[in-house]
Amino acid sequence: MDVRKIKKLIEMLEASGLSEIEISEGEESIRLSRTTPTAAAAQQASKASAPSDQAVAATSAPPVLATVEPTELPQEGLVLSPMVGTFYASANPDSPPYVEVGSEVAVGDVLCVIEAMKIFNHVEAEISGVVRRILKHSGDPVEYGEALLLIEEQGL
Repeated sequence: MDVRKIKKLIEMLEASGLSEIEISEGEESIRLSRTTPTAAAAQQASKASAPSDQAVAATSAPPVLATVEPTELPQEGLVLSPMVGTFYASANPDSPPYVEVGSEVAVGDVLCVIEAMKIFNHVEAEISGVVRRILKHSGDPVEYGEALLLIEEQGL
């Protein structure tokens, strides 16, 4: 199912009074449900609101990272998504991540993978430095230009 369709479903769920929605297209299906009021209050206290906070896919989703406002991040060293797709920290679920917080990277090192239309595209470091923040979890949908990682440049 296309990420844009999923986002549209989330928007429809938020706009309606429904607490849950399930859609099937051929062999693909997705079930979205609103978080409970107490869980939503806890999430609101710990992070900024985003559409994915109000509706959560019923499949085993990884824990949600605290949302970081773009204005809170320095622009130098930000690694941005080159395309719309799905973020993956490693080549496959059994592999260790390409980088972790504190990892030293050089120009050309693979930082993560963005999957778009069943094609896995490596995102490579454009600067040398140390990974200070990883802003996405494996499986998170990403938009073009969205911040993925923060690298502190070394050797200036």
